[in-house]
Amino acid sequence: MRETLRPTVVCCGAVLMLLGLAATARAQWTAPTEEELKMTSQPEAPGAPAVYLLREEDTEDEAHTWSKYERIKVLTEKGREYGTVEIRQVRASEMRGYTVKDIEARTIHSDGTIIPFNGKVEEKVIAQREGFKSTAKVFSLPDVEVGSIIEYRYRLEYYDHEVIAPTWAVQSELFTRKAHYLWRPTTNLVSTRDEKGAQMALSIGWLPVLPKDAVFTHDTLIGTGIHAGQAGQSVIELKIQNVPPLPQEPEMPPADSIRYRVRFYFTPYLTSEDFWKREGKRWSSARNDFIGPGLLVKGAAEQIAGPSGSGNPDDQRLRKLYAAVMQLDNTTFHSGPQTASAGPPGEPKTADDIWERKRGSDRQLTELFVAMARAVGFKAYLMAVTDRSRLEFVLNYLSLSQLEDYIAVVEVEGKEQFFDPGEPRCPYGQLYWPHTATWGLRQIEGGTKLVTTPDESYKEARTERVANLTLDQHGVASGTVKMTWIGVEATGWRQSALAGDSVSLRRELRTSMEKLLPAGMDVAVSNIQNLDEYEQPLIVTFDVKGPIGSATGKRLSLPGELFEVNSTPLFLHETRQTPVYFQHPSRVTDAIRIAFPVSFSVEATPGPLSVPFQKSAVYNSSTESTPTSITIRRDFVMGGLIYPIAEYTDLRAFYGKLETKDQEPVVLKAAASAPAGN
Repeated sequence: MRETLRPTVVCCGAVLMLLGLAATARAQWTAPTEEELKMTSQPEAPGAPAVYLLREEDTEDEAHTWSKYERIKVLTEKGREYGTVEIRQVRASEMRGYTVKDIEARTIHSDGTIIPFNGKVEEKVIAQREGFKSTAKVFSLPDVEVGSIIEYRYRLEYYDHEVIAPTWAVQSELFTRKAHYLWRPTTNLVSTRDEKGAQMALSIGWLPVLPKDAVFTHDTLIGTGIHAGQAGQSVIELKIQNVPPLPQEPEMPPADSIRYRVRFYFTPYLTSEDFWKREGKRWSSARNDFIGPGLLVKGAAEQIAGPSGSGNPDDQRLRKLYAAVMQLDNTTFHSGPQTASAGPPGEPKTADDIWERKRGSDRQLTELFVAMARAVGFKAYLMAVTDRSRLEFVLNYLSLSQLEDYIAVVEVEGKEQFFDPGEPRCPYGQLYWPHTATWGLRQIEGGTKLVTTPDESYKEARTERVANLTLDQHGVASGTVKMTWIGVEATGWRQSALAGDSVSLRRELRTSMEKLLPAGMDVAVSNIQNLDEYEQPLIVTFDVKGPIGSATGKRLSLPGELFEVNSTPLFLHETRQTPVYFQHPSRVTDAIRIAFPVSFSVEATPGPLSVPFQKSAVYNSSTESTPTSITIRRDFVMGGLIYPIAEYTDLRAFYGKLETKDQEPVVLKAAASAPAGN
């Protein structure tokens, strides 16, 4: 998972006078009411493991702190998990990041007994790479039991000269009885510079997504400025009660796109059109300064791509450049500390620095690819995109922070193609799925433009599952299963391999297969092909053995669709709160061949079925049999991406038909025993 800092800007006005400034007042512990001590459930959230009684967040820019206080009522055994708290902290450079300070916590039993936290706070590494480290402070509250109230408070302390526009994530996985959010922005001048170097003062903007009964206010306390001549202190406040839990539904949009929230930002612009035009120009100019290309990249690209000509078409030349970038060290995907690298010290300033070091972040490698393409004559452009696995692009949220990732757009033989060199092992000419069908800001000749990236076809996300098994008299099968992943699915497994080692990869592969097959089967990874060949299908062969059938008298019942035997209905509920949001289109093709002894015969098999859904999905299944074998084939194409709530009933019915078909058994009947001879 990629870690990012929230948007930051630097105070360029009067120097902050922190000496003598009163620290932000700590929230006081709240005495529990009799009702809170005795409560056993929350009517609005039946079956909830826990409930937030109170959530408070207080951001104080002048003190560079963000304080948090939470009170949670534990309602079930599962709710005791909230007694272990993990608080993230980030360090992105010597002058950017935040650390956790002043942790306090306590447990209150249902009889009112108070047990303070006096334990040890551990620190664990979440992610670490060159110039970035994310860790977490972890602690467990004492003696948490069903009926307890747990509460804790802490501060996040930011670096001096750093101002951070907060995001209030109002809706969580738990029902919230009461919440209070407060931001006291800095009274100093906050500024940035335009493309000509002129200083522009920034004002505060916000984008609220809240229920109607939320109380959101923005006031200015006249005359309370710290420095002479300044305006008064602004106070932005939100009070809200009875916030329902975030919906928990299968295949739903990213949580940060649907939850109640308020996102703040600093901006000098009054309209979104002005923001995207002018900030796009600033962003493009800065990125071009980095991209170049410089002399080092030019020399390398010319040598790698070779001269243009009939024996070396442009597509092949670009493939060579793409392969060269793919071989470099992608520091974004490292989870451990980095060793020293060659090249100039400090942060890289140009694509030349990245090539010299032979390593860079996902963004930097994409910029390097654009630089190399330009160096040998291609029209190549950078594009910043929203990662739709995490966020939804919002036009009126005037912040480039929502465009987290970079991709490349290159004109090849008269046609523009999209590339994702920042995603390790992503095939040439494809985008990794979070970068498909999403908004982004791209360079064009003479400026920038907001556009969407292309959809990917189900052909770029295929899985083929083939089982060849032999059944004995007792229903125990042995043989092989061959999995072939093409496109998106292969990229995911290859990136998992980069994050670990061969042992952990084999363990993950084995576990994934064990989840598919009937319980009790032994699974071993026997062969992995094309793991490092990102242009080729990834093929993994498993040796499997174990019982797959259940016997009743002289009959043996086998799962018709072996790989779906453990599946449960995807859409259980008749109603839906959110649109159905699939990660990407996909196709899964199965062939299951089972040979059985001559002492058995086929009594019953699943019938054929062909079911389409609209023009975006289709399911086909069929069965073939011989006197000693049976073959089940299944082909499921899901070509859609998003289905609105209005289409949920029909989509659920479609899935119900194929899920029912997947559970139909094959029945084998044992031949009658021959009478004993005289």
